[in-house]
Amino acid sequence: MSNPRPSRPTVIVVDDDDGLRTALRYSLEIEGFNVVTCASGESLLKLALPQTSACLVVDQVLPGISGIDALEVLRERQVDLPAIVITSSPDARLRARTRLADAYLIEKPLLNDLLTRAIRSLLFPSGGPARASANA
Repeated sequence: MSNPRPSRPTVIVVDDDDGLRTALRYSLEIEGFNVVTCASGESLLKLALPQTSACLVVDQVLPGISGIDALEVLRERQVDLPAIVITSSPDARLRARTRLADAYLIEKPLLNDLLTRAIRSLLFPSGGPARASANA
């Protein structure tokens, strides 16, 4: 009997911009990740999140609860998945809150492969796979 293939890591993308969600889903799936998307912080808080092998990518500016507020609620719930907050022009207060939530901050626009590299460094801190297998 053969061993089952390890499952692909999951990236949970939270952004209210339909176009950006679609683009991120497409590019991250090409990179070999499973992708789950949400349009709001409230939707994120209702998800049954994986315990391991997943990364959150959360836009700061969302309708209703902000990205950092949603992340702080998850941290209070003991959800310790690696997280990236994406935003334009973050101020010092957001930077501090992001650090306290043990999250990574990336400024928009999302240029080149910065987001993918950040996701990989969070999911595979010891170097791990340079690229997740799209066939896994």
